[in-house]
Amino acid sequence: MSGKEENSEDTGTVSSSSSPSPAEKQKAKARVSRTSLILWHVHQNDAAAVRKLLEEDRSLVHARDYDSRTPLHVAALLGWIDVAKCLLEYGADVNAVDRWNNTPLADAEGAKKYSMIELLKSYGGLSSGQSGSHFEPKPVPPPLPNKCDWEIEPSELDFSNAITIGKGSFGEIIKASWRGTPVAVKRILPSLSDDRLVIQDFRHEVNLLVKLRHPNIVQFLGAVTDKKPLMLITEYLRGGDLHQYLKEKGSLSPSTAVNLALDIAKGMAYLHNEPNVIIHRDLKPRNVLLVNSSADHLKVGDFGLSKLIKVKNSYDVYKMTGETGSYRYMAPEVFKHRKYDKKVDVFSFAMILYEMLEGDPPFSNYEPYEAANYVAEGHRPIFRAKGYSSELKVLTENCWAADMNQRPSFLDILKRLEKIKENLSSDHHWHIFNA
Repeated sequence: MSGKEENSEDTGTVSSSSSPSPAEKQKAKARVSRTSLILWHVHQNDAAAVRKLLEEDRSLVHARDYDSRTPLHVAALLGWIDVAKCLLEYGADVNAVDRWNNTPLADAEGAKKYSMIELLKSYGGLSSGQSGSHFEPKPVPPPLPNKCDWEIEPSELDFSNAITIGKGSFGEIIKASWRGTPVAVKRILPSLSDDRLVIQDFRHEVNLLVKLRHPNIVQFLGAVTDKKPLMLITEYLRGGDLHQYLKEKGSLSPSTAVNLALDIAKGMAYLHNEPNVIIHRDLKPRNVLLVNSSADHLKVGDFGLSKLIKVKNSYDVYKMTGETGSYRYMAPEVFKHRKYDKKVDVFSFAMILYEMLEGDPPFSNYEPYEAANYVAEGHRPIFRAKGYSSELKVLTENCWAADMNQRPSFLDILKRLEKIKENLSSDHHWHIFNA
């Protein structure tokens, strides 16, 4: 689902209207990093790492993410008892409320974590905030105000031979049939069909997809918006995703990699077209789909995290959610919770291009969060494969430049890839480049 707008105070983002000193900048950077770290360790159920961080800085027990959730909220929702005990020992507010006015106990009750419920109650936990748990069913307006010509009746969808393609925290993606045609159905979990924010995100993605028409963008076919469960229907692409393809094939030949990169760049150039720029924010191999098993054509998909931005001038940058997307392909400015623009997608594109030529994900020996942190510190993957002409190596380096203003646009990338393609020949000798 889509990311949310953040509060710069929560993340340490420096406002453009102020001029903090270098020391203040460093302090803000450190706070953001440590806030992200404790939330990550809580999520991973690593009580020892959480305790170590709190021993160094007790104030981290009150850390907040961009949804104003504390470490105790995360532990409560996932049922991590040892982590929760550690947080409570260091003074966690058992009745802190997040952006939905939920306490940790409300989350534990919604997730049916009974041992956690008992623990939080023993510390005086209350079951909800001002408006109760967002897990609790409540009346909501229809996801979309008027029925549209793309509204699909659930009875038209045939799940008799359904295959689950993927699963997430909000729902699942299923291969089904619609009027005899294979389709991909993103189905929201029934338990979340009354959640206001889930519905808001669902509406956002539908309203975005309706506007998109391009050969390199996954085609929207319709949606179920007035019945439960909510469903979003797109074309089904038989080739699977680029992640699985690379896992099976390993490194691609330079010509294949360049052809696939051209398809991605064409789709992204369309999305980045001004003045109505769509920033994908989660460009990665799993969200790039192969049209068929021949892998000769790609389409960009999954716009759950995308943002539609009205550009007033080409130099606009936006204050948007930090750490939105997938860590391994994440631009450093996103990881650092800085202001960013559409060039975050260019950075992700560079990482995908690298992976296509190398056969392994960037920094594959690091966990995703660690990889993102390593990149944010200024490091970049090392070129080892034989698939780099000097032009392709320079293009990749330009696209993952630390300064987002130095990264080329996708229109420029297209021109450079076309030129590289022209220079490719079957008997070309590819040299190994070392960083």
